[in-house]
Amino acid sequence: MSIEVIAVGGYEEVGKNMSVVKVGEDVIIFDMGIHLDRLHIHEDTDIAKMHSLDLIERGVIPDDTLMKDVNGKVRAIVFTHGHLDHIGAVAKLAHRYEAPLIATPYTMALIEKTIKSERKFKFNNPLQILNSGEKCQISPDITLEFVHTTHSIPQAVTPVLHTSEGIIVYSNDFKFDNHQTLSPPPNYQRFRELGEKGVLALIVDTTRAAEEDQVKTHSERIAKIVLQDTMEWPLKEDSGIIITTFASHIERVQAICDIVAQSDRKMLLLGRSMERYCSIAESMGILNLPKNASVYGSPKAINKALTQADEKRSEYVLLTTGHQGEPDALLPRIANDKTSFLVQPGDNVIISAPVIPNPLNKANRNLMERRLKSKGARIFTNAHVSGHAGREDHRDFIRMLNPAHLIPSHGNLEMLTAYVELAEDEGYRMGNNIHVLRNGQAQVFNDEPNPEQPSPNQSSKKNRSNGSK
Repeated sequence: MSIEVIAVGGYEEVGKNMSVVKVGEDVIIFDMGIHLDRLHIHEDTDIAKMHSLDLIERGVIPDDTLMKDVNGKVRAIVFTHGHLDHIGAVAKLAHRYEAPLIATPYTMALIEKTIKSERKFKFNNPLQILNSGEKCQISPDITLEFVHTTHSIPQAVTPVLHTSEGIIVYSNDFKFDNHQTLSPPPNYQRFRELGEKGVLALIVDTTRAAEEDQVKTHSERIAKIVLQDTMEWPLKEDSGIIITTFASHIERVQAICDIVAQSDRKMLLLGRSMERYCSIAESMGILNLPKNASVYGSPKAINKALTQADEKRSEYVLLTTGHQGEPDALLPRIANDKTSFLVQPGDNVIISAPVIPNPLNKANRNLMERRLKSKGARIFTNAHVSGHAGREDHRDFIRMLNPAHLIPSHGNLEMLTAYVELAEDEGYRMGNNIHVLRNGQAQVFNDEPNPEQPSPNQSSKKNRSNGSK
């Protein structure tokens, strides 16, 4: 029996993640995400009315048309966490497969929200909850396990496939954070146990592999300390305070709320995605909003809240979407005087998110910051730590799992190449047991010797679509 790993999306870019593992005739799909950088697609974008083929053509969602050439039965569609680059395409693609969706409770709640807003396709897939630390039987030969990890969203997991041919670990995304408020540390012990059992292949996120100056990702505790220091004096002033961060970063949202709760100000969480992520997290008992906090997602409710905050800016802290400078998101609209809240000299804008590195985002963010500065606002941009593993975290992970093969993913060619260099430092070799795939390519691991394939790994690469590179 052979095992085949098929790269559908996310192997040439950061986003639109979708991978397939085929064990004999059983097929498992991991993630169905969107490309957040593509043509102004971001956290607040509503793609519910758009057709999947148009989104594929625009490069927004994975091109899963290659699946028609994959012989076998899709047994499950498994999700690692609730970020849009991992679940954003579920309503556009999952209905094509007669298979259950499997996710942790918070991730599943976000998936259900996405499905309910869909306008183009009907959805009948069963929904199956699997908690961190639990297992379920996918087929007679495949058991799925969720191993707890940490990331910048609650209930992130590393799915593990146990098969008769070996263990496959799918790790998109993760960081090693031992000091989060809402999540315990990663299950290092279980990762080491898997390494001792023998991991055939690790499919792994490479988003920060090229950042040599950031060898180990700091804990979220560091971001909270920076936020406390940054907000201390502004909270005592009469000027306005606007903070922007990823709406899905519930750990960060909780930290901001906790800091504001120590002052006399009220919290306003504003934006469509802010309402989606935070309202679900609060209803599930994950997020603990203070009594003086309110969440608004509809344009009418947001405008009303902004009017109140503009009239009494010393009484409020605004937590908004729009950290990338996306023209139709809330903070850029505030910067462009397109809302009832007008930025005044001395107002404080805290950007608790990095610029996602592409030319369009850099230009949008730069324009937004210049417009805010021109109005006299003070801008703070360093209150952030990444949710992705740094180079030394990756080295630790390789040593825990000791996989026979490595398949870098979730990155552009620079990131994939950087990961290859790191893995070679650990004794792996490109073309031998490191396999760099492009979208549409597959890596096959065979259980019987073949003199035409490299020894001793017995693996081969092939294209799954005519358009693959």
